[in-house]
Amino acid sequence: MPGTITVGLDGTDHSLAAADWAAAEAARRGMALRLVHAWMWQPLDAAVAADADVQQQWAAGVLREAQERLSTAFPDLTVTSELVPAEPVPALLAEAARADLLVLGSRGHGAVVGHLLGSVSLKVLRQAVRPVVLVRPARLDEPGPTMDEVVVGVQETEETGGPVLDFAFAAAAARDARVRAVRAWTVPPVFAWSPGSIYLADEAGGLEALEAKRLAEALRPWREKYPQVEVVEHVEIGSAAEVLLSNGSGAALMVVGRRLPGSHDFRRLGSVAHAALHHALCPVAVVPHP
Repeated sequence: MPGTITVGLDGTDHSLAAADWAAAEAARRGMALRLVHAWMWQPLDAAVAADADVQQQWAAGVLREAQERLSTAFPDLTVTSELVPAEPVPALLAEAARADLLVLGSRGHGAVVGHLLGSVSLKVLRQAVRPVVLVRPARLDEPGPTMDEVVVGVQETEETGGPVLDFAFAAAAARDARVRAVRAWTVPPVFAWSPGSIYLADEAGGLEALEAKRLAEALRPWREKYPQVEVVEHVEIGSAAEVLLSNGSGAALMVVGRRLPGSHDFRRLGSVAHAALHHALCPVAVVPHP
């Protein structure tokens, strides 16, 4: 049974760009596309209650026009739409929980991440339990993708990072692209050294070689699962966010991880995800993992 990619629409240019990207992705993966607009009328007084019909008609028109346009552009794609009677954040979180992928629009580059993403997108990204992709409209003064690559940050080399790598490899397989797996490392402080860690580094041929070995081991299960996907492994000393962004300037998609809330229910995106969402020119997928 094919999966579903859901797009949150609000009538803005960046949400329409998200719908275009999601339609192409659904067509590549043989999935269905679902368009939703969360709308709930909350009148302040009786004098403005009549505006509810006007706003509901506008919201329905946004969905109808997008569905017609995407169905025309992708005639073999199953496209459905729904006006959801709920507040945007809980509505989109519910949609994300039942979809294989939720796609939202981003305004573009800005000085403040909260302003860049919008409060709704930021809250959804922090709480969603399934992958979310942020897409922003292309600007005429910016180049499009120059590499047929899916770039993924690999800081978690244990099994917990598996959902991030699986998403990246599946996305690359769907678009017949290669994966560029990027791992950044820094020299650990002296007090963090132990005889065991020194031995491992010496055995591997140095710290960078040790990090390269860890990356290769983390990728091995996904190389075996997706043998058709070409993989480039990149290990570099430096800030994880800076190394990832410098290797993804011309990518088709950037994939980053976000830890699911722990026992204290602490919801955050993390510095690497923030940097990617703020500065990457391509769509960014944020994938939750344990």
